[in-house]
Amino acid sequence: MINKLRQTPSAKYWDYFILAARFLIGWTFLRYGISKLTEGQFGLTEAEMLTPLAELSPFRISWYLFDFQPFKAFIGVSQVISGLLLIWNRTAILGAFFFLPIVATILIIDITFMPPGFVYAFSWRLSYYILLDLLILWHYRDRMRTIWKAAWDGINTKFKYPIWVYLTLPFAAIFLEIFSLKTIYRFITSPIETIKDFGVLFQMLKDLIGQFFV
Repeated sequence: MINKLRQTPSAKYWDYFILAARFLIGWTFLRYGISKLTEGQFGLTEAEMLTPLAELSPFRISWYLFDFQPFKAFIGVSQVISGLLLIWNRTAILGAFFFLPIVATILIIDITFMPPGFVYAFSWRLSYYILLDLLILWHYRDRMRTIWKAAWDGINTKFKYPIWVYLTLPFAAIFLEIFSLKTIYRFITSPIETIKDFGVLFQMLKDLIGQFFV
């Protein structure tokens, strides 16, 4: 009982630290996401738009490209969702998972395109955010074990298949690729042209197979 009482303050401080970390990176993502959605980030000035491409830095060129839709909206919405998930208690773990691939991608983009001074500053800053996110996941490691166990233990197909069935998977994958939603839509809207295309495709496959058996 005494040991528990002695451990309670430090555990409470650590829990508060994690709460503050969640708020920091959650609010940062939320703020940057809203900025992208309200035209507050990306894009070039009028003077830069009139500047020859060769005279612009890779950073400004990337800022111009990132301003195109739907990329800009997708990143903005992703950051807003991640920020909200991190701040809300019920979804903190989901937010921490969601945060990692987004911030890692941003870090790689910054290292690739930003000027050296910005690279130094943002590398440290984003690496620190990644560390905080990993500490959040570590703090909730008991839940993480449950998630890991549910995701990986006993995962298998629902039925047993002989070896030869697995050898047919490349052909099944090709079939799925050919008969995609796009193909179905095209068949509905242009059935004659689609049938002709299939005729050409089957002839090509026939010729290809014939080369192996000549």
